[in-house]
Amino acid sequence: MARLSWGLIGGGEGSQIGPAHRLGAGIDGEFAFVAGALDHRPEAGRTFGQRLGLAADRAYGDWREMLAGERARADRVDLVTVATPNATHFEITKAFLEAGFHVLCEKPMTMTVGEGEELVAVAKATGRICAVNYGYSGYALVRHMRAMVARGDLGGIRIVVAEFAHGHHADAADADNPRVRWRYDPAQAGVSAQFADCGIHALHLASFVTGQEVERLAADIVSTIASRELEDDALVSFRMSGGAVGRLWTSSVAIGRQHGLTLQVFGETGGLRWAQEQPNQLYYMPLGRRLQVIERGEANLSPEADRASRVTVGHAEGMPLAFANIYTDLAEAIRAEREGHATDPAAYLFPRAEDGLRSMAAVFAVAESGRADGAWVDARPPSLR
Repeated sequence: MARLSWGLIGGGEGSQIGPAHRLGAGIDGEFAFVAGALDHRPEAGRTFGQRLGLAADRAYGDWREMLAGERARADRVDLVTVATPNATHFEITKAFLEAGFHVLCEKPMTMTVGEGEELVAVAKATGRICAVNYGYSGYALVRHMRAMVARGDLGGIRIVVAEFAHGHHADAADADNPRVRWRYDPAQAGVSAQFADCGIHALHLASFVTGQEVERLAADIVSTIASRELEDDALVSFRMSGGAVGRLWTSSVAIGRQHGLTLQVFGETGGLRWAQEQPNQLYYMPLGRRLQVIERGEANLSPEADRASRVTVGHAEGMPLAFANIYTDLAEAIRAEREGHATDPAAYLFPRAEDGLRSMAAVFAVAESGRADGAWVDARPPSLR
């Protein structure tokens, strides 16, 4: 089967996210990396792209040049990934959708709820895929959690507890570091810092695993370092569409935490616990029975988990493999659309524009509630109320 062609915008040399996307897109042989506009400095982007193996005429200087170049080609890219600074996501994603390209956009998808509503509408109008890279939903055991909840292993879901806490911005002396400072500057980051950066990953996992959407929330937000205008710690309570009660803590000043993304789900007949730093184990406690440790790659897991596992049991699973599952899902969906057949349900799990829209609505709801001393507010975007 011929590989689909893939283009990347952003993710240039020295980027944190670029290598993960290049590895994820290429691991399964589904996509060939053929085009890119990799840097805000045109010549640096062209040079780096060619060093990665792009043809000179497809190593573009900026995204507009890439859009014009690819739109004119008979062998245009099948999927474009947008991995640029947050404030540029909306403009680039919209332009490529309107030109007929499928797009995978890094989170946050947009900077405002209105922009999110617009991208959902554009994706529907064009019939193009607009996916959002909530990459942690690609982990095999996260998908197994979702399958266990869906088949009723936990009974009705009562409580969801999500965390994404780290301590990498805890040093007040680092407040003027440009790589840190912009995150807490409303002019560059928008209405939220830590919740918009990390909290929405945890919130998305809560919805992804439970199959319930966040309807209302109340937030306690704080800037523990006085020079910061936006929050570096947030505690959010939320209520979900199926009746589940949610608790979420996110922080960038939790010294000793590295990448503390965890999810716990408690139902009528059982509970689950998973941590991204130990992704090979899922802890399952059935009511009245002993604790079970489910290992990624073991026999008799769900089809969703089996499809998302690449290495044998006991070996490490990492973030690029989770990204790869998103890319494999997208390849399946693109081919199904092209060939006119249904997508494998186990592959139809990639986050969509609606997920990006819901996340942005939650970001604004957290900011609103925080300003109102924790008042409960509607967390749904207008079009989905």
